[in-house]
Amino acid sequence: MNVIKNINYSEYEECMLDIYLPDSKSFSVFVYFHGGGLESGNKTVAQVLAEYLTEKNIAVVSANYRMYPKSKYPDYIVDAASCVSWVFSNINNYGKCDSVYVGGSSAGAYLSMMLCFDSKYLSKHGILPTQISGYIHDAGQPTCHYNILREKSIDTKRVIVDETAPLYHVGKEDKYSEMLFILSNNDLPNRYEQTILLMSTLRHFGHHSDIEVLHGTHSQYIQEKDNGESVLGKVVEEYIKKWRNKDC
Repeated sequence: MNVIKNINYSEYEECMLDIYLPDSKSFSVFVYFHGGGLESGNKTVAQVLAEYLTEKNIAVVSANYRMYPKSKYPDYIVDAASCVSWVFSNINNYGKCDSVYVGGSSAGAYLSMMLCFDSKYLSKHGILPTQISGYIHDAGQPTCHYNILREKSIDTKRVIVDETAPLYHVGKEDKYSEMLFILSNNDLPNRYEQTILLMSTLRHFGHHSDIEVLHGTHSQYIQEKDNGESVLGKVVEEYIKKWRNKDC
């Protein structure tokens, strides 16, 4: 594995990414956004995940983005789109990319869902959400994110579906890329039910999605290993293997 750290992908100093490359000239790429409620967390959390995936010929791009309280909605979504755009424009400088997948955990999954369902963010870079081979959303909030509620001085336990919510945008497009939703069997209150509602809404519009429920509390498996192998990495690898031969 070859690691290239702290590449700036945007005009903002916070917008740094790390690239974990497999020892091969051709690979798939998983763009990963960390969690932390849009106010904490760091790209380095992907280390265990990346060590596993690079052994399976999947490169990992793990990115930081602007966060509360310095930044507010939609800065972090704008940054996520800029990161994906950077990957599309630059990843082939490091080898031949055969497909790009986008995902994240918790707040990072909120970002990946917004890129998936609200096309305006990627379209500013000339990219359609369907140009992503697949999305892997790990325990993200499909309704208005609680920190956005806080920003609006609304009780953070409220369930609101407005333009800041991934769920709000489902059905606007005729086609979506393949996607996987990951949850814990002891996830945050209401996270499972909200995710099931999102998946049900996708089905209502004729779109299929997959779900994987892992054991533990909210996203605790991110850095966990089972028999020496990344728990999250195994799920990601198995999903990418289903679709990995699509063009980047």
